[in-house]
Amino acid sequence: MSAPFHAPPMPVREEWLDYNGHVTDSAYAVLCAAANEAYLEHLGVSADYQSRTGCTTYTVEAHLRFLSEVSRGQTVDADVLLVDCDAKRLRLHTTLRVGDVDVLTGEYLFLHVDQGVGGVAPFPPDVAEVLDAERAAHAGVLRPAHLGRGVGAPRT
Repeated sequence: MSAPFHAPPMPVREEWLDYNGHVTDSAYAVLCAAANEAYLEHLGVSADYQSRTGCTTYTVEAHLRFLSEVSRGQTVDADVLLVDCDAKRLRLHTTLRVGDVDVLTGEYLFLHVDQGVGGVAPFPPDVAEVLDAERAAHAGVLRPAHLGRGVGAPRT
């Protein structure tokens, strides 16, 4: 396991562009969701997991920081860091970049849900084992200073 997780590169699609020729706010969220989904698949808790077990992960909180514009013809790379996890939760930090420029960061909280009972449930032991190993692999990665800060307005 390498840390952080490197998602497959994502070329900018024409339908993601606004009238200024830049990626729209919603498309940034799509890019982050695709990177996070690739990471969830890496962990073994993606679509196949849901179809086998009836359990899945739900995004329950997200915070996006828009840092730079992304334009037509560019390719977006993404890194996903497992910030923390426990028996029922995953906290991820996703960085989108074009070349060496960070263009967006996203902080996410996921809950593990058993859709059969309609509620939050602990990860099964085999998944918990994977998460423990992944948490250990990501433990040495420097945490961004902005983690957990949320949105703030200047005080006057």
